[in-house]
Amino acid sequence: MNKTIEFLADKKDSNLRVDVFLSKKIDDLSRSYIKKLIEKKNIEINGKIITTPSTLVKDNDKIFIHFFEKNENKLIPAKIELDIIFEDKDILVINKPKGMVVHPGAGNFENTLANALVYKYKRNLSSINGSLRPGIVHRIDKETSGLLVIAKNNFAHNELGKQFNKHTIKRKYQCLVWGVIRPLNGRIVSLISRNIKNRQLMTVSEVRGKKAVTNYKTIKVFNLKDIPKISLVECELETGRTHQIRVHLKHKKTSIIGDKKYGKKGIKFRKVNKVFLKLLNNIQGQALHASTLEFNHPSKDKWVSFKTNLPIDFQKMLNFLNNLSS
Repeated sequence: MNKTIEFLADKKDSNLRVDVFLSKKIDDLSRSYIKKLIEKKNIEINGKIITTPSTLVKDNDKIFIHFFEKNENKLIPAKIELDIIFEDKDILVINKPKGMVVHPGAGNFENTLANALVYKYKRNLSSINGSLRPGIVHRIDKETSGLLVIAKNNFAHNELGKQFNKHTIKRKYQCLVWGVIRPLNGRIVSLISRNIKNRQLMTVSEVRGKKAVTNYKTIKVFNLKDIPKISLVECELETGRTHQIRVHLKHKKTSIIGDKKYGKKGIKFRKVNKVFLKLLNNIQGQALHASTLEFNHPSKDKWVSFKTNLPIDFQKMLNFLNNLSS
């Protein structure tokens, strides 16, 4: 056995299915993979092996999930269509959809971007980050969409890695946030570390963690009748810490629309535009998109720039807000 993770359920978790409970606790743990772990007798509640994903969790239950090394060492190719923005002999630039994990993690070894890459390119990718992360130079969150650069060889990977370390790569994100950030434009500098109470979350800290820098500017504020105040914000990263934009926006007393981990929970509207509510419910993941990626090409010594359109659900909401405000 390679690794065991333990969770303690509380009152708010009572009567949740165990597969739902675990998928909420671990971002990249899919319910289908949980089912496979159950079939292999790898999940226990209070020391008793469970046999069905519909088993209900109760207050104070101790849930153990076991991961075996043999499952983690092999990356299974998966035939998944990739949205390739650019490709040459050294790099790929891919527009990752929301809902896709970049590489295998705790319990999710299938249907990741890495699985798709190894299917299409086999061994023609950099190997610097190991067999489970072929070509992977950097990441974006599962429920965030947008641009990623992939290295097809170790030389390209090394050159790109140097640029990430020096913070010379330019990455811009578009997001829709609740309310208005004050000041409208600014620079957030902080330390970011694991949340002591919930290890699956990150938090701003004054005493520990890694330095994180986010530059932001408010592009437009939507103050419309029967619609909560919303802002379109552009964030440019100087660093790339886990959940950085989401954590920094929470630190500024706001959150991204659709962000279930750092956002507002149980939002209730007294009176709301019905079309807006429908569009809001149709947003998958969070309204956060890595729209621009710029860097020095690793072999051509030439500055390259890539841009991609917003996802359809994000764009529909933005179009609706813009039309009402015009």
